[in-house]
Amino acid sequence: MHIFKKISILIALLIILILIGGAVYYNSLKPTYSGTIKLANVAQETSVYFDDYGIPHIYAKNELDAVIALGFVHAQDRLWQMELMRRIAPGRLSEIFGEKMLKNDQFFVRLGIDEASKRSIEKLDKNGEVYKLATAYLNGVNQFIKNGPTPIEFTLIGVEKEPYKLNDMYNILGYMSFSFAMAQKTDPLLSVFKEKLNNDYLVELGIDINPKTTLIKNALPDIENFSTMVSSINEIMENSPIPPFIGSNSWVVSPKKTTTGKVLFANDPHIAYAQPAVWYEAHISTPNYEMYGYHLAGIPFPLLGHNRNYAYGLTMFENDDMDFYKEENHPSDENKYKTPTGYEDYKTAIKTIKIKDSEEVTVLVKSTRHGPIMNDVIDAIPQTNPVAMSWVYTQFEGKTLDALYTISRATEMKDVKKGASMIHAPGLNIMYGDAKGNVAWWATGKLYKHKPHVNRKFILDGASGEDDPIEYLDFSMNPMAENPSWNYVYSANNQPDTIANILYPGYYLSEDRAKRIVQLLEPKNNWNKKTMSEMINDVTSVVSPEVIKEFTSILDFNSFSKNEQRAIDILQLWDGSNTVNAVAPTIYNSWVYQYLKNTFEDELGEKLFEQFLNTHLSKRVIASQIKKDVSIWWDNVKTTNNIETKKEILSKSFVEAVASLEKQLGNEIKDWNWGKVHTLEHQHPLGTDNSLKNYFNVGPFPINGAREVINNRGFKYDGSGLYNVNSGPSTRRIIDFSDIENSSSILPTGQSGNPFSEHYKDQAAMFNKGESRKMKMNKEEIIDVSTKLTILPENE
Repeated sequence: MHIFKKISILIALLIILILIGGAVYYNSLKPTYSGTIKLANVAQETSVYFDDYGIPHIYAKNELDAVIALGFVHAQDRLWQMELMRRIAPGRLSEIFGEKMLKNDQFFVRLGIDEASKRSIEKLDKNGEVYKLATAYLNGVNQFIKNGPTPIEFTLIGVEKEPYKLNDMYNILGYMSFSFAMAQKTDPLLSVFKEKLNNDYLVELGIDINPKTTLIKNALPDIENFSTMVSSINEIMENSPIPPFIGSNSWVVSPKKTTTGKVLFANDPHIAYAQPAVWYEAHISTPNYEMYGYHLAGIPFPLLGHNRNYAYGLTMFENDDMDFYKEENHPSDENKYKTPTGYEDYKTAIKTIKIKDSEEVTVLVKSTRHGPIMNDVIDAIPQTNPVAMSWVYTQFEGKTLDALYTISRATEMKDVKKGASMIHAPGLNIMYGDAKGNVAWWATGKLYKHKPHVNRKFILDGASGEDDPIEYLDFSMNPMAENPSWNYVYSANNQPDTIANILYPGYYLSEDRAKRIVQLLEPKNNWNKKTMSEMINDVTSVVSPEVIKEFTSILDFNSFSKNEQRAIDILQLWDGSNTVNAVAPTIYNSWVYQYLKNTFEDELGEKLFEQFLNTHLSKRVIASQIKKDVSIWWDNVKTTNNIETKKEILSKSFVEAVASLEKQLGNEIKDWNWGKVHTLEHQHPLGTDNSLKNYFNVGPFPINGAREVINNRGFKYDGSGLYNVNSGPSTRRIIDFSDIENSSSILPTGQSGNPFSEHYKDQAAMFNKGESRKMKMNKEEIIDVSTKLTILPENE
């Protein structure tokens, strides 16, 4: 008994030691929100107050010290996110995730982002403020990398920490620019449509075909090749561990339309959801500079921001800044391709991709005068039919970092405009409002024109030169508005007005959100912060009831079953509101999917139809197609001896939708709540492993909203009856210049990307309910609710 007692005591002590060790390790991984640390290159004592949501408020004697501190605190909360972001553009994801990321890496090494970054850095003024502040930020990040705890993700995957470099910063901005584009999904797809179907089908999709245009002659295998290209690009973007940018809303109301006589500013950029969330908030205050900003991982200058004098934000312009060209090889020399002046050699470069637990892969990158050949990304496309990608981002000197510095350090409206003019890609709408009463927006991007016959929505002819750009437009010709007579500016990724006497080509979204924003803003002249907050959470579609009205005006009510009739009654009474308890959105979206499927899949086939659903075009046609009483698309080409009508297709779709819902949710329509099928889960890259999911992912939650309402929620139509939200507001900011210290915001999950931080998901419940919190700028209020981290110079 005496021996057993000793053994029991030893086991108990061992368990206690393990628990103590685990607790010590657990606490060692948490961010440092209080105490005193020393950092090299800091000149004077700097204070960082972490408020009740973990947002750092940095008070420094100079900007360099402030930005070193920003780099350090940003890294301690988001180093894993930074690591992933910097690996995408140079094709280094396979180093940590293995062969499953090889296709992503092979794709991105061809785009030329890394090379464009190096060229931009070579031209960067090494004595300028942009370089000095960027270097200071890197200094702070790298001191955390060297001396701070290793994030748990690095340990679990087996990743060695590496110093952060200026090239990483530029590569992150390059990936951001690429993620905005839609041409890589759409141009090859529409080229397939053009080859497979006649022009009548395309015209009814709103794709203008000039009958005098000489279109490129494609061989039949190209149809499958281009379709495979779309599938591969979709797969690559979906597999990316970092979310792409999607769309956005913003509106700025002038003093003449507010109760306070001051500007109100609203912005909610739409980005694919992931954990951690995209934005890192930080408030910096020095004797000569103050900014409350929203930073991308690894970027020292905020993309969204405000201070006591002005506010700025962004939405996606959705302009077309990417073209695909079908090149022509030399008949006997595969190393040459045809140009307007004769044959030229392909430019070549060798890239090496390292792969975890496998041998490295060598990639030959071939480029023409238009850009890189994309065939090797897709095994099915032979080199005899080379397709080059021409992208504005890689063709001009990158000044995005300089632009963000200029915008975030502005003293007048013209400074923000100047910053906007420096961004050649991506296409953005820079939204602006200030304490003086000014409201404005400017579209960024290097816009260009082609000859009249060119339709940039298709793959173009690369050999003749006839389809090349003929003019690059000056920034003064970009869309913009400054203090317009209607007293507000807005953007919802919709088509801008005429530019240089043309409607500028792009992949603009449907009018749903824009129509609702104007419907709310136009008649009202007594806006305040409360009503603005209600508007940014609006879940009402003004277009959906119109779509339903088109359907119900032609249906034969008595031809439907009792349950189908009840479902029709619910839709007819629906005001377009998409709340979790509503039933109508569940019925509507099930029916819309069937309506699109029965209208388009017979002509396109299953694969092309699925790709079509992944484009903005599919959203645009929901309202436009249903208005057409006669359309070539209504007929089911697979049936013989019958030409289907609009009424037949829509009625058939509704019967199938109700049957699908009965099978999925039961026969009681009252149980078909939107929140049962419309959910949001913020997925961490390690959360795909079921054993880690509960530790890293946030959610799932039933969620309000829908596609193309102001409180926009992106999801796929796939016939499953589930609408898993994959994108939406990445923040909701309301800035009130009558009460700047009580301006409000929210993040989808939390400020920290460290799963051991109390701020990893402490905003999720508020975000889901449409609530907000202060963006604190009053120092006394900040100190009252904060912990303090003091940063001293290393030699003190």
